[in-house]
Amino acid sequence: MPISPSAKKSLRVALKNHKANVSFKVKLKAIIKKYVTKPTSEGLKEVYSILDKAVKRNLYHGNKVSRLKAKYSKALKSGETKKAVVKKSAKKVAKKVTKKTAKKTTKKM
Repeated sequence: MPISPSAKKSLRVALKNHKANVSFKVKLKAIIKKYVTKPTSEGLKEVYSILDKAVKRNLYHGNKVSRLKAKYSKALKSGETKKAVVKKSAKKVAKKVTKKTAKKTTKKM
């Protein structure tokens, strides 16, 4: 336990800052998790904003944040192309299945 008054005040300040930093990091992680599960351009803006605030508060180093921004930007670009490919291939498979089932049903009759 701190003995001097200045050490007591320093402990109070440290605890207050720790509480604020932990709550901010929880918020940051929630926003990033939401973005990673479903990448959107609006979500990317939100992620960029909160990462910049983390740098401003000295919670993360600037280089780490720029690395994370690049990573999440790539995820958005690749996520959009994957969605388009999946939709197209799903349509092709659906057409093939309906054609096959149509042939089988006409042969049985």
